[in-house]
Amino acid sequence: MKLTALLLISVINTCVYAQKIISEGTLVYSISAESGTKASQADPLVGATNTVYIKGSLSKTEMATPLGKEASIYDAKNGAGVILKEYSGQKLMITLTKDNWITHNTKFDGIIFQSTTDRKEIAGYSCIKATGKLKDGSEVVVYYAPEVNVNDKNYNPLFKTLPGLATQYEFESGKLKFKYTLSSIDQGAVPLSKFDIPKSGYRVMTYDESRVGKKDNN
Repeated sequence: MKLTALLLISVINTCVYAQKIISEGTLVYSISAESGTKASQADPLVGATNTVYIKGSLSKTEMATPLGKEASIYDAKNGAGVILKEYSGQKLMITLTKDNWITHNTKFDGIIFQSTTDRKEIAGYSCIKATGKLKDGSEVVVYYAPEVNVNDKNYNPLFKTLPGLATQYEFESGKLKFKYTLSSIDQGAVPLSKFDIPKSGYRVMTYDESRVGKKDNN
C-alpha cells in the first residue's frame, strides 16, 4: 500500500515538474466563425489570426481580420495597458489604468474550469477538453495542453485558472460561434519594441470615455 502511494506521488511530481513554462515567445491562433451548426458561407473572419506575444510581464494580443486590426498591450507589473483599434481607416487608442484593466476583465472573475475525459491532438499536443462558466451564465469550451503553460497567466484573464496552455477555445456571441485554434508556438526572443505604445497617429481616449453610452461595465 505504501509502495503504491509512493509510486503515485512520484508520477504526480514528475508530471508537475515536467511542465514546460513559456516566459517568452509567440503564440499564433487561427480564427473561424460558425453560424448554427454550419460554417457561415459569408464568414468575415476567413484568414483571421490572433497572435499573442509574451515577454516576462509584458504581453500583446493582436487580432488581424479582413475587417481591420485590434490589439491590446498589457504590463502586469504596473497593471496598465492600452487597446488599439484600426478599422475603416480610423485608428483609436484607449488607455487603461490598473483599475480600468480590472473592470474591463471583471467578466472573467471566478471562472472555474472543469476538465472532461475528452482528448484530441492540437498543434502536436495531446489536449484535454474543459468547460468554464462565466458570471453571466455563458460557457467557454477549451482544449488545453497540460504539458505546457505560460509563466505569467495575466496575459489572458480568461485562462488564469486553466492548468495548461489553451490550444483551442470557442464561445458564442450573438448568433455566431467563434473558434480560436493554436497553429504555432515560437519560443524565440520577442523584441521589446513589440510592446511599444504608439506616440502618434491614433485618436486617444480614456477607458471611461470609451464606455460612455454603453450598457455594461466591461
